[in-house]
Amino acid sequence: MGLDLVVFGLGYVGLPLARRACAAGLSVTGVDVSRDVVAGLRAGRSHIGDIPDRDIAAMLDAGFTATVNPAPVGAADTVVICVPTGLVDGEPDLGAVLSAASAVARHLRPGTLVVLESTSYPGTTEEVLAPVLESGGLVAGADFHLAFSPERIDPGNAEFSFENTPKVVGGLTPVCAKRCAAFYEDLVDTVVVAAGLREAETAKLLENSYRLVNIALVDELAVFCAGMDVDVWDVLRCAATKPFGFQPFTPGPGVGGHCIPVDPQYLASRARSAGLPATLISTALAVTAGMPGYVARRARDLLARVGPVPGARVVLVGVTYKADVADMRQSPAVGVVRHLRAMGVQVSYHDPYVDEFTVDGVRVPSWSGDADLAVVLQDHRRVDLGAVVRAARVVLDTRGVAVGDHVVRL
Repeated sequence: MGLDLVVFGLGYVGLPLARRACAAGLSVTGVDVSRDVVAGLRAGRSHIGDIPDRDIAAMLDAGFTATVNPAPVGAADTVVICVPTGLVDGEPDLGAVLSAASAVARHLRPGTLVVLESTSYPGTTEEVLAPVLESGGLVAGADFHLAFSPERIDPGNAEFSFENTPKVVGGLTPVCAKRCAAFYEDLVDTVVVAAGLREAETAKLLENSYRLVNIALVDELAVFCAGMDVDVWDVLRCAATKPFGFQPFTPGPGVGGHCIPVDPQYLASRARSAGLPATLISTALAVTAGMPGYVARRARDLLARVGPVPGARVVLVGVTYKADVADMRQSPAVGVVRHLRAMGVQVSYHDPYVDEFTVDGVRVPSWSGDADLAVVLQDHRRVDLGAVVRAARVVLDTRGVAVGDHVVRL
């Protein structure tokens, strides 16, 4: 019996794709290396914050199956690889992509469309993925279709979902691109066809490098303004009134998640290997990487006004990487904790999305209700900031949202 879709990797990218495909009436099987993830999904439990258990139940009712066995690839019309791509010593780590590709190659049949959604540097699909897929004897572009379509999942975004976010696709050949576009047209409102694989791959890196560079700009501006006794938040408010030529970004304690801290490094790494410039990206990465330390130093200076720094009690408010989500990936709160601990500060945290917070193997205790200093790292809507402000002697607000006489903004 035929199968419309096999999704490799059931994380933040793959599970939303599988959910949307099930809702569109496709027969879907998900493959993941984690037996716990597979067991949870089979039992109707979601491990992704944006996807409630009731959606998993609906997927199961629609015929969705989760497995650790890649054999269903042999019956699939389309296979989409959504496995993580990370870094090892600052360089791209394509281990998960290579592993998934090897599993797909063992079962791949002629006529199948294989799509890579995992973010990587330009050339990955053709130079890295294709040879592995062809190891079974089939030829990409001739015996099976090969394409790249960058994921655009934004956790916690209630306005833009999988369905109404335009989908960029690029194919190894024009026929591959056409086949890929036809697949996604059943799932999303708008499909944008790139000139080729490398253009689609690079577009994803540009999207997140753009955000990184602009966040780094306002982070550096915040540091400058603090040194010049200028209210950076008022500067940003005024600048944002310009109706053309300016898009507002806001400073913060650093960047987190998978996209912004990681994806631009794929572009920078590829540039280095090709002897091409990527100095702006490298500088922006350095600026954002330095923000947790800067926040800790600002916290130290504020603590020194009210008493000794060693032994002082600091609560971090909101320790996820993004407001209103439970995602801890690359959270700048981790760096803030490390710097504060090095100063001898007693650190606790307050975050309704995080049941347990551990840094370097040491648990960060939950907030007891009072503190010498509160540091607002994320502006979760579920947090009563008024209560936090009343409970702390001083508040350092890195998000520009708290109000009070003893509130100091980044």
